[in-house]
Amino acid sequence: MTLSRTASSTRSSIAAGRRHSVGVRSDGSVVTAGIPEAPECGVGTWNNIVAVAAGNVHTFSNTGRSHTVGLRADGTVLAVGWNGDGQCDVADWAGVVGIAAGWRRTLSVLADGTVRAVGRDKEGAADVGTWSEIVDIAAGDWHSVGLRADGTVVAAGSNRRGQCRVTGWRNVRAVAAGYLHTVAVTEDGRVHVAGDPSCGGVAVSDWRDVSRVSAGSYHTVAVDIRGRVWAAGHNSHGQCDVSSWRDVVAVAAGSTHTLGLRGDGVVLAAGNNDDGQCDTTKWQIRRR
Repeated sequence: MTLSRTASSTRSSIAAGRRHSVGVRSDGSVVTAGIPEAPECGVGTWNNIVAVAAGNVHTFSNTGRSHTVGLRADGTVLAVGWNGDGQCDVADWAGVVGIAAGWRRTLSVLADGTVRAVGRDKEGAADVGTWSEIVDIAAGDWHSVGLRADGTVVAAGSNRRGQCRVTGWRNVRAVAAGYLHTVAVTEDGRVHVAGDPSCGGVAVSDWRDVSRVSAGSYHTVAVDIRGRVWAAGHNSHGQCDVSSWRDVVAVAAGSTHTLGLRGDGVVLAAGNNDDGQCDTTKWQIRRR
């Protein structure tokens, strides 16, 4: 199968969870920021990694535990961290071209455009077995989103705030999923949002020339083609204080913090740093 798009958002060099951040270095090793002894930060032996994903934790969950996922160049997948729902059971995966991690759940896009999921499925967010021609995926807390090669979008899982109402979207090139909202970038650089408006959905209607987007628990972050960063939504920890960032090529939104990858490989961070998840400025990682 020849797909018209590539899994760009799922091949990220940076990822933000609830209490940790993850980055891929140019040599394929992985660096984390957060609580050093936390299981989700146990990536010191990983190698040959080309993309990472950080499992978020439901904002109101009584546990701070999460997980980290890494995609290797050979199409296999590694995972460490909390595995209470089997979200780290990825050892038998192969032929993977993209990954995403949500709350107690891990997703992957295979080279043939199909999708696999492990972990929590109480809300139906892992019911992706019938999806086809998928080139990009995103994992929110209770829902999953897939971008088809034709630019349309599918979603599965909780729709309590309308976060799965994406069937009318067209000409989409990237997707992201947060706690109760879904975000998409169209081919002309505009942004679609579905779900809870308190997550910044209302404030993105005037964003233009967007190249990449990420959804946190209650905020939305995007970078435009000039390397400027936009943010909307809750800013209780300063996670939206990114307007001064420049030369950014990728962004990642966690629960209450935001990361930005600059063109020179430096990773910027804003927001909650209670666990050291924003201690990333000394990183030097690859540009993707």
